[in-house]
Amino acid sequence: MELSIVEEGGVLVVEGVPDEPLMARTDDANLVLEACFSNRSRLALLYAKNLTEGFFDLSSGEAGAVLQKLRNYGVRLALVCPAGSVQVSSRFGEMVAEEQLRNHFGVFETRQAAREWLGRFAGS
Repeated sequence: MELSIVEEGGVLVVEGVPDEPLMARTDDANLVLEACFSNRSRLALLYAKNLTEGFFDLSSGEAGAVLQKLRNYGVRLALVCPAGSVQVSSRFGEMVAEEQLRNHFGVFETRQAAREWLGRFAGS
């Protein structure tokens, strides 16, 4: 389990390693929180493989638990998850749309798009 601290364009982001597991269970969201607090950042960028197995199945409750924990501490999460790369439950898209209205969670096709979105919140 590894997280990097990446600064690009003056924006400091805690970032997961593509294609490597990070969270085996929802409590592992604490790893992201610890890295954010240690580095004075409230911005995180993760990849689909970094999340729990059940994250994309809303009936598991894992997405809600992870996102609520991050939201409670004011951490914004950008998720790089290209269309078709993972199987999602039928209501996952609705949850993403609702979360994006709050600007705490976004799903993006590319790392660049995720970084651009997080850049909007630098310094906040």
